[in-house]
Amino acid sequence: MQPPTFLDVLQAKRNIARHLPRTPLFNYPALDQATGLNLYVKHENYQPIGAFKVRGGINLISQLSADEKTRGVITASTGNHGQSIAYAAHLFNVPATIVVPENANEVKVNAMRALGADIVFHGPDFDAAREHCEALAQARQLRYVHAGNEPLLIAGVGTYTLEILQDAPDVDVIIVPIGGGSGAAGVCITAKAVTTNIRVIGVQAAQAPAAYKSWQAHAMLEAPNTTFAEGLATRTAFALPQKILWDLLDDFVLVSEDAMRGAIVLYLQKAKTLAEAAGAAPLAAAMQMQEQLRGKKVALILSGGNITPEQLRRVLTPP
Repeated sequence: MQPPTFLDVLQAKRNIARHLPRTPLFNYPALDQATGLNLYVKHENYQPIGAFKVRGGINLISQLSADEKTRGVITASTGNHGQSIAYAAHLFNVPATIVVPENANEVKVNAMRALGADIVFHGPDFDAAREHCEALAQARQLRYVHAGNEPLLIAGVGTYTLEILQDAPDVDVIIVPIGGGSGAAGVCITAKAVTTNIRVIGVQAAQAPAAYKSWQAHAMLEAPNTTFAEGLATRTAFALPQKILWDLLDDFVLVSEDAMRGAIVLYLQKAKTLAEAAGAAPLAAAMQMQEQLRGKKVALILSGGNITPEQLRRVLTPP
């Protein structure tokens, strides 16, 4: 696997432009006042599936061979990646099977079903679902789409950084959530190709730090996964995104469960927008890094807004 290039991101922009509108980059004075920072929110929660990953799904599915499209695709997901593949498969009339953990987010599962995907429940977490998915892919001779080790996915999600740099070319810092790392890899490739002055900071849940530990060690490591933020909930690192992050990511921080809950509430109060825990993680990181970020123009990737009513109730009424 070769990492995608900036030219691949530009090609992806052409591939997806006819299918997806640009998402806005908004500054909220009330959010700035509450945090003491200069924040610009990239609203990937406004995508048709409520998450950034749809960009990668369309870029990849649109470029499958005729044989692959006929046989169909299979992938494993906690929800947003699965939605992206289901959406793109529906768009291009490709059969899709999505393997999800048994406790998967019901909002995301229902959305995948509505798009015509076949849903298979397996295991307690993403990695158990992924292992089962890989076995099914071989048995059924389907095109397996890994959630992170796919250059076309990374190039596709890199397109939201192009939009940020067009709307705010003087941005100093981009903070991006990391589960598997495809989104952060796309940010790094795109931002660093335009200017090396932009700092890219990744953020992961402290209760699922596999990608963080792997980035620190420059080695593929596992770590326990007990976070409620399913978009960050991986217990193994992904090889291709890590290869890119080792070279290009400037910093990586961990945030607590309470910090993400607080960021979800802050987005509701100050930006009137809905964020799932992974999407709120960059705001949590920004508040954690206030002193380092003060005086800088900071873009936050609000990667998704697919939070269930029950999750939102627990966030708003903590024990």
